[in-house]
Amino acid sequence: MKKILMLVSILTLVIGSYTVYAESTKTNQADTLKTKKVDVVVKESAVTDKRFIKEEEVKLLARLVHAEAKGEPYEGKVAVAEVVLNRVENEQFPDTVKEVIYQRNAFQPVQNGAINKPANEEAIKAVEDALENEDKIDCLYFYNPETATSKWIFTRDVVKTIGKHAFAI
Repeated sequence: MKKILMLVSILTLVIGSYTVYAESTKTNQADTLKTKKVDVVVKESAVTDKRFIKEEEVKLLARLVHAEAKGEPYEGKVAVAEVVLNRVENEQFPDTVKEVIYQRNAFQPVQNGAINKPANEEAIKAVEDALENEDKIDCLYFYNPETATSKWIFTRDVVKTIGKHAFAI
């Protein structure tokens, strides 16, 4: 068993250690890299690809989902995680999960300390599903209409209601 485990570990290291080099083109005297033009208004969707999100950010997002959507249906928990991921991809918001979550006055659990409580298994699974879901809910905001106090949030167009949360753009 130890030999099989050692073989699998070695194969994983060998396969995972290949370096990918950028394609280059020859110019008169120097090599230059081909660059891809990206519209500056929209971030690349790969930003929220599961491979590019740090494990600590996945755990942080799960804690936020747990705090924000406790008692909500599973679909609502996934949608809360998707809102955060949509913000990461949107040019109006910060570029990482951590920065989005800790953006000033963005989420109540950050303000009241609930973000520091551990996430349950359902919240962790909801985050994993949100990261794998390519057909995310197209919303940047969510709120509970019964408890929201911001007049501004009520000006947003509600796209979907799940449980007690309204999801809006």
